[in-house]
Amino acid sequence: MADQKARGEDFEKKAEKKFSGWGLFGSKYEDAADLFEKAANSFKLAKSWDQAGSVYVKLANCHLKLDSKHEAAGAYADAAHCYKKTNTKESISCLEQAVNLFLEIGRLNMSARYYKEIAELYEANQSFEKAIVYYERAADLYHSEEASSTANQLRQKIAQFAAQLEQYQKAIDIYEDIARDSLNINLLKYGVKGHLLNAGICQLCKGKGETVAINNALERYQELDPNFSGSREHRLLADVAEAIDQEDVAKFTDAVKEFDSMTKLDAWKTTLLLRVKEAIKAKELEEDDLT
Repeated sequence: MADQKARGEDFEKKAEKKFSGWGLFGSKYEDAADLFEKAANSFKLAKSWDQAGSVYVKLANCHLKLDSKHEAAGAYADAAHCYKKTNTKESISCLEQAVNLFLEIGRLNMSARYYKEIAELYEANQSFEKAIVYYERAADLYHSEEASSTANQLRQKIAQFAAQLEQYQKAIDIYEDIARDSLNINLLKYGVKGHLLNAGICQLCKGKGETVAINNALERYQELDPNFSGSREHRLLADVAEAIDQEDVAKFTDAVKEFDSMTKLDAWKTTLLLRVKEAIKAKELEEDDLT
């Protein structure tokens, strides 16, 4: 490890000398780039990630001097992947640089990929608002490249985080939109009920104890997908709406338990349904205070 680190430092010194020294314009930067690449590889072997990241940034600058934007973008991405192990902020900064260059040269698929990577870093840090921004950028680019399946996977993540942040209408719009799109694709039809259930749960949260919106939504969902009306998903939403209307926490609990016994509720749905339960309890207390 120590030997590799020393080799890396030696290559880096030689590269910097080449970069700033005399020589034919093109060849000195090409020679420096070759040495920076060797330095970066040595630092990676030494697991000296910060030094490897720093050298990849220098390599990117070499490629920019040679007007090789694709290679520069790749070097920034390599820098980001080294920094990812030690410094999230630097990793995101390098990925941004990579994306900007890929956008300049029309590599939208690569740009989408690295926007998604930035979003995942923000997600890992629980920075959901920023994660949404970058997942949206990635989804838009994937959609423009006709990678609709990937775009929709990312949009589901956006909806999930939006709901967690109580941006319920944003989540509802996404889930309903994906449900509509999925109806026309045989392989995705089976998922429509799940998307409508997610949209309905967000409607329940948004209503904060009111049932008009969810009842209107259930009518829309039945028109959208006639099979929805006989589903467990529809029954859960209708039973919960009734429990809200009757301010009956026990009825709500029974409806959720019955659904969960057949189809296990994930953590996201459970969290949102608990918010609905709290709204019923609050309404119940409000009524008690008035009497």
